[in-house]
Amino acid sequence: MDVNHAIVNALRAEGVEYLFGFPSNPLFDTGAAEDAGIRTIVTRQERTAVHMADAVGRLTSGEEIASFACQHGPGTENSFGGIAQAFGESAPLVAIPAGYDAAKTDTDPKFNSLVNYQQISKSCEQLTDPGAVDETMRRAFSAARNGRPRPAVVEVPKDVFYEEVPEFDYSPSSSNRSGSDPAVVERVADVLVQADQPVIYAGQGVHYAKGWDALRDLAETLEAPVATSLNGKSAFPEDHPLSLGAASKSEPGQLSHFMREADVLFGVGCSFTETAYGLTFPDPEETTIVHSTLDPTDIDKDLTSEHSLVGDARLTLEALVESVGDRVADDRGRFDEVVAEIEEVREEWLAEWLPKLTTDETPINPYRVIHELTNVVDAEDAIITHDAGNPRDFLAPFWESTEPLSYIGWGKTTQLGYGLGLAMGAKLVHPEKLCINLWGDGAIGMTGMDFETAARENIPILTIHLNNYEMASYDTPFSGDFAAVGEALGGYGERVEDPGEIAPALERAIEKTKEGTPALLEIITAKETDLSRPDLQE
Repeated sequence: MDVNHAIVNALRAEGVEYLFGFPSNPLFDTGAAEDAGIRTIVTRQERTAVHMADAVGRLTSGEEIASFACQHGPGTENSFGGIAQAFGESAPLVAIPAGYDAAKTDTDPKFNSLVNYQQISKSCEQLTDPGAVDETMRRAFSAARNGRPRPAVVEVPKDVFYEEVPEFDYSPSSSNRSGSDPAVVERVADVLVQADQPVIYAGQGVHYAKGWDALRDLAETLEAPVATSLNGKSAFPEDHPLSLGAASKSEPGQLSHFMREADVLFGVGCSFTETAYGLTFPDPEETTIVHSTLDPTDIDKDLTSEHSLVGDARLTLEALVESVGDRVADDRGRFDEVVAEIEEVREEWLAEWLPKLTTDETPINPYRVIHELTNVVDAEDAIITHDAGNPRDFLAPFWESTEPLSYIGWGKTTQLGYGLGLAMGAKLVHPEKLCINLWGDGAIGMTGMDFETAARENIPILTIHLNNYEMASYDTPFSGDFAAVGEALGGYGERVEDPGEIAPALERAIEKTKEGTPALLEIITAKETDLSRPDLQE
């Protein structure tokens, strides 16, 4: 057995179903992965392939790890952005880029993944010894599966792929979780119970831990409202009366209202990273901060916490549910009051935005698109994501996610073109769901050609292009007939210019996806600049 086939055997043992990427790489070239039953998907560019692998890890709560492979040199150079994005968003995958022949791996100016990927990967190794395939691959998958999920990289010099492996006996990696210190859990339970206006803030760690039920139990026991990060959106059902929605660059009015009023903020499964696309932090002098996270390096990184717990989000939440339950009666008597306050602020906020959400103006206001989307699509049967910039900011406050992992949020790094690969990866994981991507002119220019990948590989997603002929608000004129491009690339394309036609066009496009054809709706929109930023209001 050569190294190439040994790696494939390791992938199978680890439960890998998909290998995404772009040749030349022996994993593709020899057919070894396909022969072993791993579906190989070649994209138009490496970055999209990484994004698809990223989505598989996220939408299975890290239980399924997808792999990525590419050519040495330009392939690894082109892949850098995708791996960096997955690192920033804490998404697990295992990348197996080819490297230059072992004798030339350090020769200037050859690109060396071992050297260059270390800052954007959780684990980065170069496999040069054929006898070390088993331990090297096991370390990579263990790194991706355990602790904070992030990419692991194994670079294989191209000549090493064909060297013989002396012995190969692979045992797959294990996945382990650890809980928080019980003594600290008891102290935090006291803080939460004694708070007058506690707010729970849930991050993506709740998704990875599958802590959704425990989160809901804690909120209902405390009778406390729940906000999420954009990555954590859908961790708490947004049709629940205690939901505040997701924090982002644009957010619902009720979220910022309760953040201003909170005397205790309990963040769980989140990093509390300071970013323009996340939570506006309360003043630690006025609000007690409690931080529960899997990664201890996030504690006091950007926001100083008075209490901290390190451990798996579900184990921590379950422990808190028990401890808090021992301290409170079945009914604390404030549920109705909290819910009424949420609803009052929410209705005031929605009334402010209703004119934009329902306007008949042309070019079409993008908020009208969001409004029609929420009316036509059953959120329980859909997975939705967005691209960077305005599509994210228009969608996030107004789309209600009711099921766990039905929204792929992101934003700590904001490279354009991410959403298409995420939607395609989501459709592979959940072929029964309507998988939607919302993007604008900049993003479709970055990765739009990979709509052809969706058509070629029978991945029937719905992608919606908000076309205002401009890159954000930079007064950079863009143009193109992207509905025609969608048709030319093998999918269904339709252009919409009349607001009254948005809903019928959505229904036609959704029907096409049910028939197995990816659909691209190009909606001609106004250059809207208003965002919901109640966190900036006094």
